[in-house]
Amino acid sequence: MAGNARDAAVEKASAVKDSASESIKAIKPKFRGVSHEWAFFLSLGLGISLLMIADTPKKSLAVGIYAISLCALFGVSALYHRVNWKSVRSRMMMRRLDHSMIFLLIAGTVTPFALLNLTGTWSTAILVAVWSAAIVGIIVELLWIRSPKWVSAAMYVAVGWIGAVAFPQIVGTAGVWAGLLIATGGILYTVGAVVYATGRPNPSPTYFGYHEVFHLFVIGAAALHFAAVAMFAL
Repeated sequence: MAGNARDAAVEKASAVKDSASESIKAIKPKFRGVSHEWAFFLSLGLGISLLMIADTPKKSLAVGIYAISLCALFGVSALYHRVNWKSVRSRMMMRRLDHSMIFLLIAGTVTPFALLNLTGTWSTAILVAVWSAAIVGIIVELLWIRSPKWVSAAMYVAVGWIGAVAFPQIVGTAGVWAGLLIATGGILYTVGAVVYATGRPNPSPTYFGYHEVFHLFVIGAAALHFAAVAMFAL
């Protein structure tokens, strides 16, 4: 009798998981993750091109860290959103990784400017601050997967704007146009975080929902920051 009860409980749990999986599959917009899939392959090629034009070991290290973080964000995001994960455990694991990659990209984007456009105490302080904050953010995402969206969004923005502390120094060495690209990219990331937290606008839940809008803001911001790295950090 105990065995039958246990088997029934296992079957019920399995049915709940299957039902949850089907529900997620049913409500996931058709174009979920498509833009980040394209962005991954594009960032892979562009990242390699940055490494090819880096003419010193320091530049290679800086853009290498940046390129890896960029590819990691878009690659993990595409993998998480494009694949219909069968088990709840696998889906939750990928969700943790997906959210964690945002912090990795933030720190990775700041790195070229901190290493190549800042010197001395400023360079060290910004690198330590942004990577420490990113590590804390990653730990929070890994351990608190069901945190409210506004908490995650607030952490993304807070870590992302750490680099703003050294913004005048970066503009002083990289130039006004670099500063404009960096600032505009930061604004796009911030707006994207608001879209993610509020779930608005939500144009077409069936095909292109609010999460897809959020992804577009991420791509736009990443493109501006890539341009800043390519044109002014190297």
